Order: sequence, then C-alpha cells, then structure tokens
Amino acid sequence: MGERKGQNLYYPPDYDPKAGGLNKWQGTHALRERARKIHLGILIIRFEMPYNIWCDGCKNHIGMGVRYNAEKKKVGMYYSTPVYQFRMKCHLCDNHFEIKTDPQNLDYEIVSGARRQENRWDPTQNEQIVPETKEVQRKLFDDAMYKLEHSARDTKAAEEAKPVLGRLFQRNDSLWRDDFEANSRLRAQFRTRKKELKLQEEKDNALLVKSSLAVALLPESDNDRRMAQLMRLHSSKTVHEKDKERRNAILNRPVLPSTSSSQREIRKHPSTKLESKVLGIIKRSASSSKWSREHTEKLMQEKRPKIVESSCSSTQSQDTKSDKSEMETRPQLLLCNYGSGSSDSD
Repeated sequence: MGERKGQNLYYPPDYDPKAGGLNKWQGTHALRERARKIHLGILIIRFEMPYNIWCDGCKNHIGMGVRYNAEKKKVGMYYSTPVYQFRMKCHLCDNHFEIKTDPQNLDYEIVSGARRQENRWDPTQNEQIVPETKEVQRKLFDDAMYKLEHSARDTKAAEEAKPVLGRLFQRNDSLWRDDFEANSRLRAQFRTRKKELKLQEEKDNALLVKSSLAVALLPESDNDRRMAQLMRLHSSKTVHEKDKERRNAILNRPVLPSTSSSQREIRKHPSTKLESKVLGIIKRSASSSKWSREHTEKLMQEKRPKIVESSCSSTQSQDTKSDKSEMETRPQLLLCNYGSGSSDSD
C-alpha cells in the first residue's frame, strides 16, 4: 500500500499549488518503490505464474499460481495489442527467467531461464475439466453454426453429469452435515495413526541399534513376511534329496586313493589315450631288466628244495634254461604297487 501514501489530504504549509500535484512538488512517484526503474520503461508488478514450469537453475518445479515481483516492460506490438515481457528471480536459487505475452495464441511464452511442464496424458480420460483449444475458440468466435452445435453438446454433457453430481452432493451432505462431529472423527483417526507410526519407529530404531546399521527401513508387507517365513522354516532341498546325493557321492568315490587322480583326469579328458604313467605302468630299461632277471633267478633258487641228485640236476638246469628263455620272451614291463613297499612282487 506504499503507492497510497501520496493520496492523502495533508498539504504542508510551504506547498505551492503552481508546482502541480503533491507528488510532483515532493519529487516522488505515486507508485514509490515500484517505479524506481520507470525511467528505463520498467515497472515492478506482482506477477502470477500462468502454468507449471521447471527452473533451469535449480531444476525445481514451480507450480501455477506462484507469485513474484516481476519487472514489466513493453517489447513489441501485435497489431494494436502491446506485447509485455516479465523478468523475475526464482525463490529457490539465483536464476532469473523471463516470460512474455503471446496475444496471437492468447497464451504466455517462456523466453529464457525456464521450460514449460508438458503433460502427455489425455485429461479427458481422468474426467478433468479441459479448457478449449485455440482452434476451437477461433471457430466459436467465427462460426455461428459451430457455436450452436458446441453449446448443444455442452448441454447434453451437463444432463448426463447430473446424477453423478447429485450423488456427490448427497454424500457430502451426509458426511459434513455436522462439522464438529466430522472434525472429531478425523482427529481420532489421526491420533490412532500417529501412535502406530510412533510404535513402528521405536521398533525400527531398536532393530537398527541391534544390527549396527544406519539405513532407512521400508514398511513391511505381507509378501515380505511370507518370504521370510519360508526362508527360515524350509531349505532348498529336502532330507531325502540330501541323503540321496550323499549316497551317490559315496558310491562314485574311487576305492583306491591312487587311482583317484587318474580317474579325475580321465573324466576331464575322456578322449585322450590311456598312457602308461596314468595307469601306473613304467617301462623297464635295459639295466633294470637285467637286474630284475638276476634277482628273480636268485629268489627262485632260494625257494626251491635242494636235492643232490644227478638226475634232478639235469632237470633243474633245463628248467632254469626254460625259465630264462621265458623271461626273455616276456614283455619288459614293471607294475608299480603303490600300496606296499615290498619289491618281491612280479
């Protein structure tokens, strides 16, 4: 109300009517602080946001109807209608955005500093009140027949909406007939809900302290409780399945520990040929075969009965020769027994 300070009925004694009005005599403008940039063609006004926007500075949403102190100036003409531009500062950051009027489309246009929020759904599906588009407004202004048809459709829609509106009026009348009773009921529901939230918060804090966690806990749901009970009471496999797996593992385990490594190699590479080292067979060299022959002959002589007979001596010599020939014809292979440390086995 600062602009009304000049509109008083008090005139000081030294006031000269020849100087003009009281504001002119005092050297002030009637709008006071709002006209501090009037010499630049800028007037400070109270501007109301015509639609929802996004601020480019802080990326926050500014809703329709938010009011700002804006600098208003004339930037052009659309035929005989002036085009005004408004510059204002965001209340959440230091960004400034500018909006100007669009008389051609009966709308406002964002010049810089912000962007308009776009609603990509059909408002008619949500039963919202949809304003007329610019094309429909032009047709209503120019075409009398289209205006008559449009008013007939509006009248029909109003008749169809009467039963719904009647039910809404009845419901509101039954619920809000007694304001004190409705207010008491809502406050009681609010107190009950507040106690439940406080109790849940205490439980969550106790759980966080017990678990040494510092995270926000989400509210529980029936699905979460069901899954937690299943995970606690039942395992992934039954007792019979575990026994069957244990039994199969015992049956498939090799009897001799020496062949376990070879069997694993064979299972990993079934297409490879069985080598002598894998089977535990080592080829004899020439020196080892000679030593084994002599050692075998010595053992056989110790185990045979000593009979001093001439007839038997010839037989023994023949047997020895046959044994030697037989040993020479045998393949020179030596079986390694990993289980015992004796060297008497063939």
